[in-house]
Amino acid sequence: MLMVVAYVGIPIMMYPILSKHNKGLALGSVAFGIIAGVFIIIGVIILLLLLTVSHEFAKVGTLNVSYFQNLGGLLREGRDLVNHVATTLAFVLAMFLFTCIFYQTKLVPRWLSVSGLTGSILSILASLLFMIRFIGLDATYMLLNIPIAFQQLVLAIWLIIKGFNRAEQDSVSN
Repeated sequence: MLMVVAYVGIPIMMYPILSKHNKGLALGSVAFGIIAGVFIIIGVIILLLLLTVSHEFAKVGTLNVSYFQNLGGLLREGRDLVNHVATTLAFVLAMFLFTCIFYQTKLVPRWLSVSGLTGSILSILASLLFMIRFIGLDATYMLLNIPIAFQQLVLAIWLIIKGFNRAEQDSVSN
């Protein structure tokens, strides 16, 4: 549930700065961040349902085993799709949109923007390949998601230490 704060909070906190440069992309980033937060909540609810099913299975024992196995498998599959497709796609699209603004405005170095755009595309590809069952939740999926994770970490450190490019930010203010 703490991820909801980050997934929704990052685009909202960035909105006042980014909307000065491109309101549409900034608003889209906020919208996709909120959508990602909703999908996280749905994923948590599915996990709680899976817990309920396992408690019910423990109560009835071996009676109707296949029913509980099928229901548990369906809930797990649904949670995987919500978490690794819907949530990931929504959040990565939010990141992609504000990285587009970074690229256009040079608020951060170009190499950092390009790595974000590239990482976003690879992460979107990972989710789509997982959705169509071309890959599983395996090394390929993880490798395709490492670039965006690394870029987000570097971006966070960059913004904490150096902040935005003041020259670019001041040119919009004037």
